[in-house]
Amino acid sequence: MTVLPTTSSSPVPRAGIDLSRARMGILGGSGLYGMDGLENVQELRIETPYGDPSADLLLGRIGELEVVFLARHGRHHSLSPTEVPYRANLWALRSLGVRWILSLSAVGSLQGQIRPLDMLVPDQFIDRTQQRPTTLFGDGLVAHVGFGDPFCPALARLLADVGESLMPKGHQLHRGGTYLCMEGPAFSTRAESELYRSWGCAVIGMTNHTEARLAREAEIAYATLAMVTDYDCWHQDHASVTMEMVIENLGTNAALAQQIVRVAAERVAAQRPTSSAHHALRNALITPPDQVPAASRRKFDLFTAPYWGPFN
Repeated sequence: MTVLPTTSSSPVPRAGIDLSRARMGILGGSGLYGMDGLENVQELRIETPYGDPSADLLLGRIGELEVVFLARHGRHHSLSPTEVPYRANLWALRSLGVRWILSLSAVGSLQGQIRPLDMLVPDQFIDRTQQRPTTLFGDGLVAHVGFGDPFCPALARLLADVGESLMPKGHQLHRGGTYLCMEGPAFSTRAESELYRSWGCAVIGMTNHTEARLAREAEIAYATLAMVTDYDCWHQDHASVTMEMVIENLGTNAALAQQIVRVAAERVAAQRPTSSAHHALRNALITPPDQVPAASRRKFDLFTAPYWGPFN
């Protein structure tokens, strides 16, 4: 099934957006290629100006909320962190009315108190990637969004509250911490791992900064449930990280992560949390609309229509 983008016939009022029909996106990482508990599921193939998304998207319901699931690395994990089509993924999710994203991601711990099989809801990033798209825009349109607080505080707090209430005895949900995003696909050297520890970083992963940055430009609130699988390679008393270790621990956490998402979806449905991310472009579109090439106006219309009106 091919779903083509549509935009409203009139611009959304600048004073606010209607979240009553908004959907929630779920981005599944390593070991999470589907979402249990989705009802009335439709599989959608979305065409985007940035090429194909990672996989067909699954549209369904969790309780009263419509949810869109996307396997970040593809249904069979065929995409490395660098190869993930981040812009296509975010465009596809926004085109389906997604205004909140919960990212499920495997991470390594950089601090002793954050143990394998714990979970963490981060509040900051350091980006060490080198080969990623950095913006949805360009081609004659410049936008500078604020990114000082890269995660939506309301959505992150909701996710942490749910996670904390469901963590099994002996494991912990950590609130806050810096996610170091590296390029990959190889894991860190010991020197790198110790450097990131000296910076005070909490966990290390390979995908989320890129997603969060583009989600902000797409005016989608974003929060991460980081599932700790290992101690990277710095810990003297533990074996260095291997993919076998990651997958084994992810399998242990997968059922719990899906349970957390289901309960979080119920709370999102009840609260419909607003976020400053939902208006990130309000003062960020620098180029005057009459100076943007027609092809670019058409390409970016999904994002600019609320401020400039639909492009005909």
